[in-house]
Amino acid sequence: MTVMKNNQLLRLLEIFLVSVRLGCTSFGGPIAHLAYFHEEYVRRRKWIDEKTYVDLVALAQLLPGPASSQVGIGIGVMRAGVLGGVVSFIGFTLPSVVVLILFASVLLNVDVVTTGWIHGLKIVAVVVVAHAIVGMAKNLTPDLKTKALALFALVCTLLWQVTGMQIVVILVAAAVGFFLFKNAQQTTVSTSTVQVTKRVGIVCLSMFFGLLIILPVIREVTDSYWISMIDSFYRSGSLVFGGGHVVLPLLEQEFVSNGWIGEENFLAGYGATQAVPGPLFTFAAYIGAVMNGWQGGLVATVAIFLPAFLLVVGTLPFWDHLRNQSKILGVIKGVNAAVVGILISALYFPIWTHSILSPMDFALAAVLFSMLAFWKWPPWIIVMSGIVGGLLLSFFS
Repeated sequence: MTVMKNNQLLRLLEIFLVSVRLGCTSFGGPIAHLAYFHEEYVRRRKWIDEKTYVDLVALAQLLPGPASSQVGIGIGVMRAGVLGGVVSFIGFTLPSVVVLILFASVLLNVDVVTTGWIHGLKIVAVVVVAHAIVGMAKNLTPDLKTKALALFALVCTLLWQVTGMQIVVILVAAAVGFFLFKNAQQTTVSTSTVQVTKRVGIVCLSMFFGLLIILPVIREVTDSYWISMIDSFYRSGSLVFGGGHVVLPLLEQEFVSNGWIGEENFLAGYGATQAVPGPLFTFAAYIGAVMNGWQGGLVATVAIFLPAFLLVVGTLPFWDHLRNQSKILGVIKGVNAAVVGILISALYFPIWTHSILSPMDFALAAVLFSMLAFWKWPPWIIVMSGIVGGLLLSFFS
């Protein structure tokens, strides 16, 4: 028994050290993260085989939440059970969480509105989201039906900027996708093995839906600031399809529209998030830290990632059955198309309207976009260039 415990502890320590290293070096967004994971976990360490990895990536794409983080959590679960998933999550997110909490503490002591480098980060946010839209539109809206759904989402979220509109659009797109793409096919055919029982899976899925229902009720009954904060982050993490960039409009609606964080601080933090490695969802750590210091940053991180963790652990035991359900795949295809429209809407408002204020701003954005999209320069260079460009622009304004 002691030997088994020691082996488990060593395995957990190994998972933590490897995931921390990936969290410190994985620049470039979700797609790049998946490439790093494949190199480390499949090719180098051989913790899982190629087909199992493809299955896991497919599952992460079907679920709401940060796809790369969910793949990391899934690999940890396969390696060492639920604790392995927890350790993998902590290791991969910790570096960027620490950096963004520190950045938030520094930002609170500067004049955000008039700082040139902050304006440069806001322009970087325009460039990064625009680049994400181009890539996602190509993959997620390949035909007229999906393009029509994206247009529907764009028009609705632009014309009716009210609480919950993104959620309504996603639900409508899911319903349309259920009927419109009912013959969608999954291409992977391998089976996955996990160290999680179906009973644990059911408990996790019950917790996911239970918290989604109960937190808003507790929020209304108690009127607690912390419960309200946790509810907003948890709901945002539960309703995001398409990766970290899509969380921007949901978080903007939850925290900027409600007056919990200023627009300038919000966009500056989003720009800074592009400069750090690890998942984009750690943007929540920055928002939480601006609101309530380092404690708020940690609470926000747990709250926004908890839905992804519960969904991965909850669905892995049932994945072999779910991945062959064409109607479920049709739902996700419809939702993904709507995500493109929501992203375009978010690109215009609030990102574009609060960042591109002059022809010089647009010129800098065009240069940064070309560096990212055409010359394929790494994101951290784009961020540094945006900061320098913002400082230069401040001398001419």
